[in-house]
Amino acid sequence: MIRRATPDDAAAVTGLIYDLAEYEKARHECTVTEGQIATALFGENPSAFCHVAEEAGAVVGMALWFRNFSTWDGVHGIYLEDLFVKPERRGAGHGRALLAALAKECADNGYSRLSWAVLDWNAPSIAFYESLDATAQDEWTTYRLSGDALTRLAAQA
Repeated sequence: MIRRATPDDAAAVTGLIYDLAEYEKARHECTVTEGQIATALFGENPSAFCHVAEEAGAVVGMALWFRNFSTWDGVHGIYLEDLFVKPERRGAGHGRALLAALAKECADNGYSRLSWAVLDWNAPSIAFYESLDATAQDEWTTYRLSGDALTRLAAQA
């Protein structure tokens, strides 16, 4: 079953985020707390949204996302920040169902796109996305400012 996450899911979603960080070999970089997730998803002004895959009352996967905006289309889209299904539950259709729920969210709201990034080495995920007819945006390079570099640039404002 795929459904929107509720405040009762904050701990499970946080756990899945840590599981994803472990899978991506970056557990040491993950510092999010359950309180931060609860605020981001369910606070007064949510900045992110989440769908979960549930089996027999247990959350086994999630799609955490936020709205973006296309200046070329003039409408919102969805940026999928994290898609994760517990390894022992992969192959049961949860990932596809989560992405289908986000595609429906786009269709229902007039959003023009569903976008996400995948690590270059994550061959199983790349194959899965290609099976959905998703198109790699190979001509784009992602950049990030964080830590000291972000602080230095902010000081120039």
